[in-house]
Amino acid sequence: MDLAGFTTLIGTVTGRIDGLPLDASLEDLLNRTFPAGGPVANAIADACREAIAAGWMCSREHAGIRYGRVVKPGPATHGFSVDVVDMDEIAGGHHRHPTGEIDLVMPLAPGARFDGRGAGWCVYAPDSAHTPTVAGGRALVLYLLPQGRIEFT
Repeated sequence: MDLAGFTTLIGTVTGRIDGLPLDASLEDLLNRTFPAGGPVANAIADACREAIAAGWMCSREHAGIRYGRVVKPGPATHGFSVDVVDMDEIAGGHHRHPTGEIDLVMPLAPGARFDGRGAGWCVYAPDSAHTPTVAGGRALVLYLLPQGRIEFT
C-alpha cells in the first residue's frame, strides 16, 4: 500500500470519529467499530508493517525508537495527523496531549503491551500526559493527534 492508500484507510477511521470528544466513550466506540483483529485494524497493521519494510514509515530513529509522522493533519484525515512508532521494551519521551491522542496498539510480539494495554485502541483526553512505554516485546503504535499537536516535556 502506498501513502495515498494508507491515508484513505486512516480516513475511514477519522471520518467515523470526526467531531467526537476524546474520552472513554470514544475509546469504547473505536474498539467496537474497528476492533483489534477486525478487518480495518488488520489492514492498518498490515499496511504499517509493509510500509516499514519498504522504508517510508518509521524511517527515523532516536534512542532506540523508530518513528515518523506519516500524514500531516488535513482534510483527508479530518484534521488528525498520523504518526507511527516502532518500540521494543522501551520508554519514550514524556509528552503532553493539548488536544488529546488516539492510539492503535499493534503488538508484534504476543505479550507486547503499550502503557499496560494490548492490541486495540486507547484514547488520552485533552491536556493529558504520559511517558509512552512498551513492555513484553515489540509493538507498533499508531498515533492520531488532533491538529497534529503534541508537546514534549
